[in-house]
Amino acid sequence: MQITASHHPFNRNGLKFFLKSGGLGGNDISEILDLARNGKTPEIAKGNIVSYNYMSDYAKRIRDMIINEVDSAEDRYHPLKNYKIAVDAGNGAGGFFANDVLKVLGADVSASQFLEPDGMFPNHIPNPENETAMESARNAVIKSGADLGVVFDTDVDRSAVVDSLGNEINRNNLIALASIIALEGNNGGTIVTDSVTSDGLTEFIENDLKAHHHRFKRGYRNVIDEAIRLNNEGINTPLAIETSGHAALRENYFLDDGAYLATKIIILMAKLGKSGKKIGDLIANLKQPKEAVEHRIKLESIETGKQIVEGFKEFALNKEGWSVAKNSYEGVRVSTDKDCGDGFILMRMSVHDPVIPINAESMSSGGTKKMLEDVKQFVESNYNVKF
Repeated sequence: MQITASHHPFNRNGLKFFLKSGGLGGNDISEILDLARNGKTPEIAKGNIVSYNYMSDYAKRIRDMIINEVDSAEDRYHPLKNYKIAVDAGNGAGGFFANDVLKVLGADVSASQFLEPDGMFPNHIPNPENETAMESARNAVIKSGADLGVVFDTDVDRSAVVDSLGNEINRNNLIALASIIALEGNNGGTIVTDSVTSDGLTEFIENDLKAHHHRFKRGYRNVIDEAIRLNNEGINTPLAIETSGHAALRENYFLDDGAYLATKIIILMAKLGKSGKKIGDLIANLKQPKEAVEHRIKLESIETGKQIVEGFKEFALNKEGWSVAKNSYEGVRVSTDKDCGDGFILMRMSVHDPVIPINAESMSSGGTKKMLEDVKQFVESNYNVKF
């Protein structure tokens, strides 16, 4: 069990439960709450309390991964001695990675920052999706001339990186890089992502990597459970990853482990270094949208939201220049031609709240504005809702 609020404020702490098979999902948590609410105690086998230094063993495990996979002929046990890596833990739990993993292997971690845990987060929110957090890490890399920057969220189940040129590798960029890593030895495999990934990412996975992109629902447990389901059906699926940075590799028991992903990226960086290449070179063909925005419509009820999403599907099917995706596992995803926005728009219901998030990306300047204006007109003219 872990007590954490992740990147949320200190007053939103909660509990995370884990079994040998992985973290508990929503149905498991509901069952626990029902038992507690009714004052029931499930029958469990008796066990023993054992004092165990987990973090020491975990740090050694990922150090050994780097040693064995980099396999440095120059200095096997210090394979990172020629690298400067800046870790930004955001005052969360990830500070160990700099001193207990990278420094021990010879890396220069002097540019690392905010390694001491502080739940008040005095420097920035520890969140790989947060612009301030990524900019902080980017500045540390550029100022120090580091080879790589690593950003963790509070409980280290998410990560992102910054390359030596200061390019931020998170969101779609991170998924592309993680896909390259996961597909090694899994040619033609399937990558499961959440619903808000870009069309450019699909093109990169399917055309450049010759693999399959299975775009599913938002929520890291959703993408993980879907990847497990596909594997159980005999479909080679080595990675489940959410745009937020939750990445779960099959080789790591489908645990969303930010330190594990960062370790795999560092191994890749060290291997590429032998040939003079950099990790950014590997995703150079990934098309980047010119614009990406999210707009949220707040509602009085979830039922109203469901009606709007359903109505939006009919609207999109009949709008010239719009094409509704056949594999919309969540909400309604629409591709738009160059005259109608040159990108995609996704409307879906929030998992928990009476809110409709709308994600829009465009390959052209002004494209997202055009798409959102069309959605606004649809919503406000058909429902008594303020866009």
